[in-house]
Order: sequence, then C-alpha cells, then structure tokens
Amino acid sequence: MGLVKVKNTLFILLGAAIFSFGLVNFTLENKLGEGGFTGITLILYFLFKWDPALMNLVLNIPMFFIGWKILGKRAFAYTIIGTVSVSFFIKVFQIVNVHIPLNDDLLLVSLFAGVFLGGGLGIIFRFGGTTGGSDIIARLADKYFGWPMGKTMFLLDALVIAISALTFLDIRTTMYTLVAVFIAARVIDFVQEGMYAARGALIISDHYEEVASKITTQMERGVTYLEGEGFYTKEQRKIVYCVVSKNELFKLKSLVNSVDPYAFVSISEVHEVSGMGFTLDDERNPLHH
Repeated sequence: MGLVKVKNTLFILLGAAIFSFGLVNFTLENKLGEGGFTGITLILYFLFKWDPALMNLVLNIPMFFIGWKILGKRAFAYTIIGTVSVSFFIKVFQIVNVHIPLNDDLLLVSLFAGVFLGGGLGIIFRFGGTTGGSDIIARLADKYFGWPMGKTMFLLDALVIAISALTFLDIRTTMYTLVAVFIAARVIDFVQEGMYAARGALIISDHYEEVASKITTQMERGVTYLEGEGFYTKEQRKIVYCVVSKNELFKLKSLVNSVDPYAFVSISEVHEVSGMGFTLDDERNPLHH
C-alpha cells in the first residue's frame, strides 16, 4: 500500500509540474485566461500583479477547511499535495524562465496551453489528487444541492472566463482562451480514461462454444457467456462477451468469421481495463505497460 501512495504522490507532482509549466510559459506569458480558481489567480495577477503562486495557496486555504470532511483523508492529503505542488512549480518556472518564442502565434499558444494544462490536470486527477478550488465547490454542490459536478465546474469556469473578458482580456484573447480551455478539457478526459483503450465485443452465433473456445486458446483472452433472448423468436441463446486490445481486434473478427461468417458481432470502446491479461498477469502480479 505504501508503494501505491508513493507512486500516486510522484505522479501528482509530475502532473503539477506539467500544469505549472504550461500555465507560466503559455498562459501567463501570452496573457490568456483560464477557468476556475486558476483563472481567478490570473485575474488578480494581470490587474494587481499579485503573485499567482501565492494567491493559489491563499484562495485554496479556505477550501481546505470547508472540504476536508467530504474528501476523505486520502483524497484530502492528495489535494493538499496537488495544490501546494502547483504553487511551488509556478514559482519555480517564474524564476527559471523558459522563453518559448512563438512569434505571437496565439493559435499555437492556445493549443500548447490546452495540452500542458489538460495533461497536467489529467495526471493529477488520474492518481487521486485535485488542485482544490472548483473541485471542492463542485463536490459540496453535489452533496448538498444535488448539482452534477461537471455542470457546476463548467458554470464556475464560464463565470471566471466572463469576468476575465470584462477585465483584462480583449475579444481576441478571449476566443483563444476558450480554445485552450476546450482542448484542456479534452486532454483531461483522454488522460483520465486511459491511453490504453481496449474494445469490448458482443458475439451472437449458433456456434458460440467453438467461438469461445478459439478466443480462449488462440488469443488467450477470457470469455464470458451472457444469457440472451431473441425478441421475435423468443429463442434463448448464449452471447459471447470478451475484451481485447485494439491491435487484437482484426484477429478477433477474423477468428469469428472463420467459425461463423453469419455471426452478429458488436464492437464497443472500452476506455480503461483492469484485471487478468491487462493489468495483471496469470500470477495476479501487476503488469507494467
């Protein structure tokens, strides 16, 4: 268990470093905005020159006191690690300035800002951390008012970006800020859902036993029988279900076709898989992809 905590902490630190690098060298450097509490620190910086590294901590301290009960001990600890490390790395990258000359190409700036901010946050979220702020408010709104967390965070982001547009952003930089925020959201989803995507297959065939046997022996993948019933025929039949990696999909379809060319096969995306053959080996030891 200790190794898991160390691993999670290290990845949260890595995510905080990536996020902070993007914030300082793309967002701050080119005077773009951002949503949530990070966006508030940018407003305070561009209006009053208040240090975003310090303000990130100052704004989040009340959130720590409000949210520690609903987060749980481990999540609360990871939240503190995430928030403090973000402030630390923001200060580091302000001191160790890495100037990236993009020749005022705000499209490239917004693309890279979205990738770095989204990638950093995605890693933090994936390993159990948060950066406080909007996440804690969203959890409180969900607990006490039943508001969906995604909707609450979207509204908070929209409100902060609107205030930014009324204070330090012009129309052009507001549009590029929206591009960066959109890309960051997509990258967060990509990182959280897992870069190792798989495919789930539902196979309906009169030769289900032979299909299942070949998948097990030739592909070394587990198979599960599901009970099904035809709507019109009312006929009971077994449905074969299995999960394979993306590069095994062609082999699976070829195998099913060789047994039963008339089999019905439905393929769906599986964003994250854990268990035997994917994250555990035959001895139930973790696999490292």
